[in-house]
Amino acid sequence: MSNPAKIFPTDKAEASSTLLRPEMRSGADWLACATPKEQEMFLNDLSDGALAALPYIFEFWALPHQVPPAGNWRSWVIMGGRGAGKTRAGSEWVRSEVEGAGPMDPGRSRRVALIGETVDQTREVMVFGESGIIACSPPDRRPEWVATRKQLVWPNGAVAQVFSAHDPEGLRGPQFDAAWVDELAKWKKAEETWDMLQFGLRLGEHPRQVITTTPRNVGVLKDILANPSTVTTHAPTEANRAYLAKSFLEEVRNRYAGSHLGRQELDGVLLDDVEGAMWSLKSIDAARQDGELPDFNRVIVAVDPSVTANKGSDECGIVVVGAVTEGHPKDWRAYVLEDATVQAASPTEWAQAALKAMTRHNADRLVAEVNQGGDLVRDVIQSIDPSVPYRAVRASRGKSQRAEPIAALYEQGKVHHAGHFGDLEDQMCRMTPNGYEGKGSPDRLDALVWALHELMIAPVANWSRPSVRTLG
Repeated sequence: MSNPAKIFPTDKAEASSTLLRPEMRSGADWLACATPKEQEMFLNDLSDGALAALPYIFEFWALPHQVPPAGNWRSWVIMGGRGAGKTRAGSEWVRSEVEGAGPMDPGRSRRVALIGETVDQTREVMVFGESGIIACSPPDRRPEWVATRKQLVWPNGAVAQVFSAHDPEGLRGPQFDAAWVDELAKWKKAEETWDMLQFGLRLGEHPRQVITTTPRNVGVLKDILANPSTVTTHAPTEANRAYLAKSFLEEVRNRYAGSHLGRQELDGVLLDDVEGAMWSLKSIDAARQDGELPDFNRVIVAVDPSVTANKGSDECGIVVVGAVTEGHPKDWRAYVLEDATVQAASPTEWAQAALKAMTRHNADRLVAEVNQGGDLVRDVIQSIDPSVPYRAVRASRGKSQRAEPIAALYEQGKVHHAGHFGDLEDQMCRMTPNGYEGKGSPDRLDALVWALHELMIAPVANWSRPSVRTLG
């Protein structure tokens, strides 16, 4: 093939229209799913210029979380796990801002701030890294690094200036129409640096900025996410698995999956500690059971049915818990075995899910809250299996009051999680004595509370009455 630098299309829009065909969901998706013959025909149909352009048309290859959202936003936050493709998304966004149709044509932005934790990290990751701006740029639009000025300069005159988050005052004075901020959540002077950037982001009709970061529970990131002018995209590490070593994924998943660190660094989830919460992820992690489980005296499947069953309804909480209840109650232990929660399209669907969970775990009883559904809950379950051991429970106190004695069991070391249940654990860590601080209803937590009440609270209340205790 000829030298790509000589045959690269001068018109960026022309190259894109040639490569991005209307029938494609995305170019990479289409090409990956095409037959070998279709792939060969596609590549043979391209001109030399289009073929040379193909690696640099990011819209063709981008994953959904790497594509800028539509709308009149000011800040785009790309949150993701390690290796999720955040740096590539940031580099490509800068390209889309500064590049014009031709190599010498102006783009939307001409003055860009590049900010990392240190100047060295900014240069080595954002500028020269494998997914950095230079590596992503086509030959005829590739910027030059001017080391003495810490600048990238494009053929069309656009300039990107490198800054360090250790020196917020360095942003006092310069002005920009675009900015790329990398790993803001780990900066020691994050708030001061962010504030200085906002004062300088004032050129053009609508200056914008992209923030690529692994999430951490820091105030400046939470404030940015809460701003109405902010949009977000998100992806776990595995979203980018095609470009990651298989051994890396296996190793980190085996070691960190479901843990506090794994939820943050691999799943890219912002773990927001709620003040006064009854549980913390660290305490749940500390009591997690990774080894062999004991033989259980009882196994309960608890259900918190959703009031309605449709696409937008609350989830139906379904949680499985086993318990060892021999000897004195102080020695009893419970183990959360599965979170089988579903968002059901009908009552029959969640009932079937609950009964399947009973079969999987050889459960002794199904417990269901009936405050909302009443006899309907029992009727739905027994219409599928009339012989199922079933108990209806009715709440007489609020959710937080019901959760408090269960939280006490955890504090006493009597409850362990035999696995990682991220969504359930998130709900637990948002329940406070004053109520639930999360979105929607804590359906998973409600089901957990009912299961542990059935196994660990109610039997203890009857411990001093042998005639009741022997009923089993």
